[in-house]
Amino acid sequence: YLLDKSDKYDSRDVERLQQDDKWVENYLVWRHDVVDDTLKMIDESFQWRKEYTVNDLTESVLPKWLFENGSLFLHGYDKEGYKLFWFRVKHHTRDPKQQLEKKKLVAFWLEHYAKRDHGKPLTVVFDMAETGISHIDLDFVRFIVNCFTDYYPNFLTKIVIFEMPWIMNAAFKIVKGWLGPDAISMLKFTNKSDVQEYISGEYLPPHMGGTDSFKYSYPPLVDDDFQTPLCENGPITSEDEHESKEEIDADTKETGELNEEQNLNQKKMNSIEQISKSEETDKTEIKPKNAKKALTTFKGPLLHISPAEELYFGSKETGEKKCLIVLTNVTKNIVAFKVRTTAPEKYRVKPSNSSCEPGTSLDIIVSLHGGFAASLQDRFLIMAAEMDQSSGAGVPELTQFWKEVPRTKVMEHRLRCHVVESSKPSSLTLKENTFNIPAKTNEDLHIQLTRLLQINKRLQEQIDRCLWFQQLSVVLSLLSVTVVAFCFYL
Repeated sequence: YLLDKSDKYDSRDVERLQQDDKWVENYLVWRHDVVDDTLKMIDESFQWRKEYTVNDLTESVLPKWLFENGSLFLHGYDKEGYKLFWFRVKHHTRDPKQQLEKKKLVAFWLEHYAKRDHGKPLTVVFDMAETGISHIDLDFVRFIVNCFTDYYPNFLTKIVIFEMPWIMNAAFKIVKGWLGPDAISMLKFTNKSDVQEYISGEYLPPHMGGTDSFKYSYPPLVDDDFQTPLCENGPITSEDEHESKEEIDADTKETGELNEEQNLNQKKMNSIEQISKSEETDKTEIKPKNAKKALTTFKGPLLHISPAEELYFGSKETGEKKCLIVLTNVTKNIVAFKVRTTAPEKYRVKPSNSSCEPGTSLDIIVSLHGGFAASLQDRFLIMAAEMDQSSGAGVPELTQFWKEVPRTKVMEHRLRCHVVESSKPSSLTLKENTFNIPAKTNEDLHIQLTRLLQINKRLQEQIDRCLWFQQLSVVLSLLSVTVVAFCFYL
């Protein structure tokens, strides 16, 4: 394909395909591991991506009225934690002159989200309330369908169609013919009485029987949850600090117990340590030279952030209520950062608004407050921007800095929450994992590996002290031997 059609592909797509195993896997999964069908899909999608200049689609190259129209946008999540891609059909009108631009808007949103959330699948919602014949545009619907079936592999979870008018039944029989058997099974026809089987009321507007007060407006882009309503974590009260100390003490106690298990199963633990050491990123302390390996890292222009995509919390049974985010400043200036969350009543972030010195790393502790449990819908946003060396890093200076810094100079990175379900205590789960490593994925081992890394850090400190005493003993022994030899010589 490359030899015959290299001029029909964007070189950036070819380069990505050669480097991104996950992308290749998505194509294979979507084509049921049939290699010939997979290659054909890659060929067609690459030609389409170059035709629509997908890699260069930005907010600035599309007409502003497209965004202001409000017919397409991303907002909220379904009950499985997948992002909702809304198509408000009543705001769409057929116009052949505008068709290409509208199609590019669809491509813009899909590519924008695929790059931002690393290809996590979407749920498409066709909101057909208050629609009629004038809104039917089969060519546009077919384009949206083709995007998911032919161009964006393994990117669709389901299509929720809300209150489709009976007059459109004939049109959707045609649409079904385009989908194929796999995609047809993803169609969910709903109304007010059953739409909440797929989407909870908090992300449904009132006309769909929900309680979401969200009103579409532009600008800014409606592409995430970090708009109104949202508040940042405020200062931590003394009560919270006391609670945090108790949690840290409890973690220390658990770490001691795990250390005993490690001594009992040293050979098995060594294999787990090899897994943790083989991963990409640094989980650091204050000095990068003492860095430990973490599971994943997002490498941004200002900060490297670990983990890269998800914070792992346990269910009520596992009892895991704390996660660690490691920020590493890769610039030559001080970097100010803020951590925001969509559920500020549930989480405590320490520190949530501070700065990081050049070349150093900083640990951020994210803990569940009170009796709250983590949810798949919860999100965190890390914002970062470079400060002048002459600027102070105190609270007043940071407050003023965030008021004045241009949005274009702010780096943003988002993290999802992942809930690890288990009916066994985490210590038992760890013990089981030591004897059955292949049966578990990195996600299942994340919490245990994090603790093991903490144990390894303490062991490393002990080893360093032992080595120092050993070296001292060797030097004293050599001196003693030298003195005895000299006396014997005399």
